[in-house]
Amino acid sequence: MGSVVVLQSAVLIAMIDLVGLTKRFDGFTAVDRVTLSVAPGEILALLGPNGAGKTTTVRVLAAILRPTMGHAFVAGYSVTEHAQEVRRRVGLLTEYPGLYLRMRGEDYLDFFGRLMGLDADECERRARELLARFGMPEAWDQRMGTYSKGMRQKMALVRAMLHDPPVLLLDEPTSAMDPHSAKLVRDTVRSLRHHRRAIVICTHNLAEAEALASRIAIIRRGRIIALGTPAELKARLLGPSLMELRLLHPTDGVVNLISDLVKVEVQGENWLRYATANPQETNPLLLQTLAAYGVGVVTLSEVPRSLEDVYLRAVEE
Repeated sequence: MGSVVVLQSAVLIAMIDLVGLTKRFDGFTAVDRVTLSVAPGEILALLGPNGAGKTTTVRVLAAILRPTMGHAFVAGYSVTEHAQEVRRRVGLLTEYPGLYLRMRGEDYLDFFGRLMGLDADECERRARELLARFGMPEAWDQRMGTYSKGMRQKMALVRAMLHDPPVLLLDEPTSAMDPHSAKLVRDTVRSLRHHRRAIVICTHNLAEAEALASRIAIIRRGRIIALGTPAELKARLLGPSLMELRLLHPTDGVVNLISDLVKVEVQGENWLRYATANPQETNPLLLQTLAAYGVGVVTLSEVPRSLEDVYLRAVEE
């Protein structure tokens, strides 16, 4: 694919701002001139194959790695000039959280809460609140070595959220979780949008990305190759919306009735499909035409197109 596809207007007030961000390791370019903004209240899903540069980008944003070139700002602070201020404002969930398994949940969260500047009472209040939100209040008294994989992942997420940061960087947040636990996490992440946080999620779970994200950024070989809302990317990479019309009777003669409005792509005995770039205008006119000729309509609906289709089209071009 050629140049980056940028499909949404620039964010005026950004919680995360990358300008020409580049990171090289011994001649290998892991992140290549990435320019990107994330606004308060926005969830950005960062998608890409293994080795594309997602985790490196997140580590730069968390002020763990220094960029080779370009600039990165988090909550208004430079990751190079004010790294400690950035770390105070970031909640980071890594793909492999590395919990201290001999510690009890209480001691573990108290340790990290103190590192983040919370006093003992505030740390306990926040920790118990988050553990209850994720359905594991019993984890407070248990050693983490006894946790299931899903509990360990949720504990790592509690740790990331403990100091109530304005920016969350989440790498595979629901990996190893059962469906119920994963839904709890998704609901929590979605609710955080209303608290004006900026959230970046790296995931291979495309259905989860589509359900959560305000915008999608697809990265390949260190470069962003597509950027926009799920709907924008579908229109740009997959073409106009595909509509399916199902009729009460066979489609004989119907194609001629609507030929001035749409071009039928495929049809069956009592159904047909057509593409339209402007369904808001086309569909009402089509239904009016069919009603005028007494054609019985059962349903008119958009044929679902998944984010997986968008992703595969982007990375394969």
